[in-house]
Amino acid sequence: MEHVRCNLCGADEATVRYPSTIQPGEDGDWRAVRCTSSGYGHHHTIVQCRRCGLVYTDPRPGRQNLYENYQAVEDPLYVEERQGRVLTFEHHLKPLERLTGPPAGRPLLDVGCYTGIFVEIAARHGWDAWGVEPSHWAVREARERGLHVVQGTLETADLPPAYFDVVTLWDVIEHLPDPRATLVQAHRLLKPGGLLVVHTIDIDSLFARLMGGHWPWLMEMHIYYFSRRTLRLMLEDCGFQVLSDKPQGRYLRLGYLMNRVAALMPLVGRPAEWLVTRLRLRHVAVPVNLGDLFTAYARKSPA
Repeated sequence: MEHVRCNLCGADEATVRYPSTIQPGEDGDWRAVRCTSSGYGHHHTIVQCRRCGLVYTDPRPGRQNLYENYQAVEDPLYVEERQGRVLTFEHHLKPLERLTGPPAGRPLLDVGCYTGIFVEIAARHGWDAWGVEPSHWAVREARERGLHVVQGTLETADLPPAYFDVVTLWDVIEHLPDPRATLVQAHRLLKPGGLLVVHTIDIDSLFARLMGGHWPWLMEMHIYYFSRRTLRLMLEDCGFQVLSDKPQGRYLRLGYLMNRVAALMPLVGRPAEWLVTRLRLRHVAVPVNLGDLFTAYARKSPA
């Protein structure tokens, strides 16, 4: 475990917002960092910076430990839920392309691309789509489908500077040990005028505030909890001009959605999951938007 300062303002002045629910010696392995983990409410101490308001875990496992877990992670359930991911990313691509114009073979990089579903969809739409991902398993899954995915992180992968027209981070920044460093790297890799897209959870959303300590996204694998304000401040500090930030939901199959509800509220979710199965509705995809996920669009200065 290591103590960290605020990644936004550098202060070492934080108050506990949610005490740890993890017992000493109970730290999880790579299973806790799977995208489909159901470890809701299982987290290290979550604090809030007194100076700037950034929310993060402190203390937490060391950076090398985190990286090794992400290298080792395997997640077959994510592959099974491909349909919902495809619908989600098709939906996410539309506002992106309204800002960039036609793809026309221009380079796009998806950071933390996992099995490369967004890379695949972007390529299908005409982008020269790349991905970077630490999980050896996920990189194999992506490459088996012929996708251009580099194993590693922005800090370790050998990627060309000032090359990409777009860099995306879908549900990634909340997992990073040093979000600021990753945003600085993204700025370096973007062409002048290039677009950065960051999708993450919103600790200051109405739903998160109503749920308090029962908000499901309080999980061991999440180590930063941005609000729209704190992410905007960090993006601006890293040299970006923020164009917009707004709530943006996703699509989930009913079977998977009820499985998640069952992990959070067994008395409600298990009967609902049984009913969805009984009615043969498990594969029906539905839009879900509770207002606690948002996407920020930011541009690198053209100068």
